Amino acid sequence: MTVTAQMIKELREATGAAFLDCKNALEKYDGDIEKAKTYLAEKGLATARKKAGREASEGLIETYTHHGGRVGVMVEVNCETDFVANTDRFKELAHDLALHIAFAKPLYVDVGDVPQEVLEAQKKAFHDEAKAQGKPDHIIERIVEGRLNKFFSEVCLLQQPFVRDDEITVGDLIVQVVAELKENIRVRRFVRYELGEALPETGEGA
Repeated sequence: MTVTAQMIKELREATGAAFLDCKNALEKYDGDIEKAKTYLAEKGLATARKKAGREASEGLIETYTHHGGRVGVMVEVNCETDFVANTDRFKELAHDLALHIAFAKPLYVDVGDVPQEVLEAQKKAFHDEAKAQGKPDHIIERIVEGRLNKFFSEVCLLQQPFVRDDEITVGDLIVQVVAELKENIRVRRFVRYELGEALPETGEGA
């Protein structure tokens, strides 16, 4: 099938990919736009994961208040260049992250930021609970692992289901934006205040 300019335009609008990438994807799949979309998405996510180790020292600090000023959030989101930091897409991401933190109340950025003493206490509690329920020793370890993963999805920002789309995690959302903007993006830290709380809920990445 001949790949037309209209097909390329449609694919570019749907994916945000470069002209040549869209043309090559359509040629690869004989003009099948849906297959080309899937290919570009997979290619973009793979590229995004490769960028994860790159230095990200630019970015911005986003703030968000909710419930008539009763909840406030400040989050630092880093990228590689000030050019990307000033794009609407990056600003939208930072806003969405601040909004998510306000609603979902994470305590840590990611799993690696959970203090060892907290992790060990959770493991012991889950182990003791499974033991008290009479679970066999050979499956207690799997039970503890499953409950730890659930714990992480509740308290770690990047593991939480995204409030605007619970089909993806916050980490998945960031990977998608990395694929779009072609730069490494990371949440460095955040703080969440709620009126009347003794201490703010804070999280800081490694």
